[in-house]
Amino acid sequence: MSVYKTETREFRGRWIDYIHDLQDTICAALENTDGKARFRQDEWERAEGRGGGGRTRVMEKGNVFEKAGVNTSVVYGKVTDKMRSQLQIDGSKWFACGLSLVLHPLNPYVPTTHANWRYFELYDENDNVKDRWFGGGSDLTPYYLFEEDAKHFHQTIKNAQDHFGTDLYPDYKKRCDVYFTNTHRNNEMRGIGGVFYDHLRPADDTDAERLFDFQRANGNNFLSSYLPIVEKRKDMPYGEREIQWQEIRRGRYAEFNLVHDRGTLFGLKTNGRTESILMSLPPRAQWIYDHQPETGSPEDKLLQACLHPVQWA
Repeated sequence: MSVYKTETREFRGRWIDYIHDLQDTICAALENTDGKARFRQDEWERAEGRGGGGRTRVMEKGNVFEKAGVNTSVVYGKVTDKMRSQLQIDGSKWFACGLSLVLHPLNPYVPTTHANWRYFELYDENDNVKDRWFGGGSDLTPYYLFEEDAKHFHQTIKNAQDHFGTDLYPDYKKRCDVYFTNTHRNNEMRGIGGVFYDHLRPADDTDAERLFDFQRANGNNFLSSYLPIVEKRKDMPYGEREIQWQEIRRGRYAEFNLVHDRGTLFGLKTNGRTESILMSLPPRAQWIYDHQPETGSPEDKLLQACLHPVQWA
């Protein structure tokens, strides 16, 4: 593979600044929507001399969000044998910076959502950039299906990505449907998808700027894709039936994150901060043996949407 000759420290510095600004913007908007809870911030450094650290922000027990995490990290180090074998990367050193968020609302009629936007560089023995790529996406995990909400979420994402090519959203939507699937649950999707992409490698510096703009468009678009749904559903009345179904579906969410999620596995394999990595897990969940919702019920409607991908936009 050819080695990039361009100095990328200024490029990655701008990416770091953007990610931190985006974290501030999203957290302020979520606090405003919740009206009660505030984010707690932990600034941490990687232990044992490994490079980098991050800002973990968690908000709990709010009016709207039972648990919300919006994390940024800027980490780097040497490529270990474990990383080569398990993560399939080959180089001398690596750098990664990104934002990852998971929002678990209190009301079962408000969907959980997840998003992340990241940038990765791989270096040779002389500290030249050997490889680099962007990755990310956002997806929606409702407990009750409102088709207008699903269409809004997907259409908003599609509108942002269409500026960079109308072929992108259909491709990344399909990748999301495939990726966020509990294959051990007979290929049951975690939610109703969104977009997912990885290893978007720039061909040159001009292409790197295009991909930067693409990432920025996706990150800046997040609040407009999600918060209108929250505002519409957060005050809907609910009872024990809805809470139980929410907790059952949260169990599926936890299964995916612990068994299949690449970000979780990468963090644990690189000795990342466990509290930040497992921030994505819901505060409550249930595992009821062989639970099957009543055919034709609202719960069954949601399950059917998770068994068969739908073209929402």
